[in-house]
Amino acid sequence: MSLSLPALGGSVRRAGDLALGVNVMVKRGLFNPLRPDHAARSAFNVLKFGPFAGVVMHAAQTRPQAAAIVDERGELTFGQLNEQSNAFARGLEAQGIRTGDVVAVLARDHRGMVLSLLAAGKLGVRAVLMNTGFAKPQFADVAAREQVKAVLHDSEFLDLMSAIPAEIPRILTWVDEKDNADPSIPTVESLSAGRSTAPLPAPEKPGGMVILTSGTTGTPKGAPRDRVSPFASAQFIDRVPLPANGTMIMAAPIFHGTGLSQFTLGLALGNRVIFQQRRFDPEKTLANIEKYRADSLVVVPTMLQRVLDLDDDVLAKYDVRSIKVIFAAGSAIAPDVVTRTLDHFNDSLYNLYGSTECAVMTVATPEDLRKAPTTAGRAPVGIRIVLLDENRKPITEPNVTGTIFVDNGFAFTGYTDGRTKEIVDGMMSSGDVGHFDADGLLYIDGRDDDMIVSGGENVFPLEVENLIAGRDDIFEAAVVGVDDRDYGKRLRAFVVPGPDSKRDPQEIKDYVKANLARYKVPREVIFLDELPRNATGKLLRKPLIEMEIEG
Repeated sequence: MSLSLPALGGSVRRAGDLALGVNVMVKRGLFNPLRPDHAARSAFNVLKFGPFAGVVMHAAQTRPQAAAIVDERGELTFGQLNEQSNAFARGLEAQGIRTGDVVAVLARDHRGMVLSLLAAGKLGVRAVLMNTGFAKPQFADVAAREQVKAVLHDSEFLDLMSAIPAEIPRILTWVDEKDNADPSIPTVESLSAGRSTAPLPAPEKPGGMVILTSGTTGTPKGAPRDRVSPFASAQFIDRVPLPANGTMIMAAPIFHGTGLSQFTLGLALGNRVIFQQRRFDPEKTLANIEKYRADSLVVVPTMLQRVLDLDDDVLAKYDVRSIKVIFAAGSAIAPDVVTRTLDHFNDSLYNLYGSTECAVMTVATPEDLRKAPTTAGRAPVGIRIVLLDENRKPITEPNVTGTIFVDNGFAFTGYTDGRTKEIVDGMMSSGDVGHFDADGLLYIDGRDDDMIVSGGENVFPLEVENLIAGRDDIFEAAVVGVDDRDYGKRLRAFVVPGPDSKRDPQEIKDYVKANLARYKVPREVIFLDELPRNATGKLLRKPLIEMEIEG
């Protein structure tokens, strides 16, 4: 059996992928072959206004009274979202925002964030989705690089605005009284007041969005999302049976690719999307599942761990049997978290391997994860994965590690600063290394730049991390390489212990030695209360490498 295929290229293969994608969309209810007029109008809206605004506009035309979102202020229908965003778009125009301009959106999950993205799409304005965990230097660097003309933000980020020039207009997307916002600053509501809610003319071209990379090693790069094909959704629903006309709990932030993609797809499938109270709360997540009888949940992996680490009596308090799909993406999931999720939520976990740059790459289904909790799964329709060796020659044997390259028609075309990822024969590097097993399941061995060379031996930290984190007395672990006079680099493990842990470094070392090669045993084990992570839950290795260790 062939484990991977090099990019074949050519119109024949693309046409075949398109046909498969349409078939998937018909089966899942995204495309009704009996209503080609609806399909044509929807495609027009997506192509002219972008996928997010296009999805909401289509829903407003076909089911205006259906609930679209629920936030702290209540429920909004598709019709209300559509009309309110029309008014807000006109308000932004009155502020001097024009087609082709760039605005930054710095907001948590709520109606103000949604209306901002819709209004930007309707004006043909490019929206840069800022990370709510930014410090001032990162925010200022990104705003300058992207040539931001205005900032739409929640009042909790008022202090951050001092990092950018005062002449850049600010518009508040959500106001909390405790933030003491200047009442002269315009808001979504004040700019919308009295404006027409009638449809706007299509812009000359869609503005698109810029999703930022995780920025775990410095200032995040901008990955534009200007491709607006409605068929990209087939890559998700081919392997993830996201329910239609149901209720989705959106725990993941929608400024991140995971949240944004599933929010858009959830709305396209007619789902009512429930936002958390702007900050993730693990017990509130369970309570919302029970309250709304939710059938889908969108998370980043650290959220799953926080839910499952709740006391047993808290977990048992809430009825979560309604959940059919838990969609997780953004970083690796520890194998014990995978197993506990499958056990508690009835084999509903779907883990996506993708990136801001490459979009979807593979999906692991519950069946895959029961068989192999660390697998990244298989590629969905329209995507091809190949492993290349250091000479960029294909690897076809199982259990041989190589750099992962992907052929995905919806990958990005380059960062906003002009750089791009490595391309070989039309396929883009994911930046990761991995291997296939004999059954064709993909496994991620680590980032190609995370590899540690210790005493001449290559070590990918993820293998060691998964082993340590798989212990019953350990919550999570991270392994980094630090300078060593004799070995070049030595392994240092940072471990978050559970309540039953003895906190014995030698016990951890002996455990690794009993299960892995000697050169993969950490020379040091440091116990921490928590690991440093960014706002989307990705591990920050740099602070660990630079951490001063006593003794």
